[in-house]
Amino acid sequence: MSGEKDLEQLKKEAAAKAREAALEKKKAMKAAEAGSQAEDKIPTVAAGEDDLDLAKKKAAAAAKAKAAALAKMKAKEQAGTSSDSDDADAKAKAIAAAKAKAAAAAKAKAAAKAKQAASGASDDEKAKAIAAAKAKAAAAAKAKAAAGAKAGAESEPVEKKPSPNQPYLDKYVKVIEEHLGTDVLEDYYINTLSKDVPTIVAKRNAYFKVAEFLKYNEQLGFDYLSELHGTDFQTHMEVYVHLYSYKNRQSVALKVKIDRDEPEIDSLVPLWAGANWPECEAYDLLGIKFTGHPNLHRIMLGEEWIGHPLRKDYVPYDVEV
Repeated sequence: MSGEKDLEQLKKEAAAKAREAALEKKKAMKAAEAGSQAEDKIPTVAAGEDDLDLAKKKAAAAAKAKAAALAKMKAKEQAGTSSDSDDADAKAKAIAAAKAKAAAAAKAKAAAKAKQAASGASDDEKAKAIAAAKAKAAAAAKAKAAAGAKAGAESEPVEKKPSPNQPYLDKYVKVIEEHLGTDVLEDYYINTLSKDVPTIVAKRNAYFKVAEFLKYNEQLGFDYLSELHGTDFQTHMEVYVHLYSYKNRQSVALKVKIDRDEPEIDSLVPLWAGANWPECEAYDLLGIKFTGHPNLHRIMLGEEWIGHPLRKDYVPYDVEV
């Protein structure tokens, strides 16, 4: 009986100890959750070493977890603060850029308006100037027309005055026809484009005879040949001779028309030695042959030159020269 009581007593003590251990374990868990108060709440009553070590380890782990949580929270707050700062800077920069862009747009718009206004003013000024010029021109034309109409109404037709050299031309023609006949001249007139020079056009077959008469006739006496040249008129060629009389102090122009395809006429060198080089020049540049010339040759281009440059149909043999 005594043995059974002791066993029963031992069971009760063991159960009490188990309850105490469970209670201590529960308190240790609460201490771990509470964090920093875990160590203060470690039971002082006797307990199993394993349970106490486990409770301490759990309390230390809970403290570390809490510290890690606090550190993580702090880092998150700092990150949030930095992000907010960056967002604020970005917003400030965006606002500044928008303001600058708006200012530039306003400046460009103002410049465009100013330019448009200036252009409008310039166009207006141009239009006014053009209108004024047209009005002025119209007024001038109207005044000129009115003046012309008035002058035409008031004035009588003005008769063209005869040339002061007309009497000389009449004299030359009369003397020539009296001595050589009326069939030696093709035409005669006053050349108003050349200082009103009396001009005589001899027929081709009478050219030399008329020239000889102009030199040796006592009434005429044209003893000086001052000019001789040829001209290509495409339909024909013409030789022009200007003569002067020192005795009478008068001038006359002698012309003759010749065939363009076979340009040939009598030389005047037997009458005036001064015709020598001008006839060579006309031969060189136009191909006119002067019958009776003592030494007709090309004096500028040379005998080997092909063609005559003063002819209207002249084509250079070598275009690169």
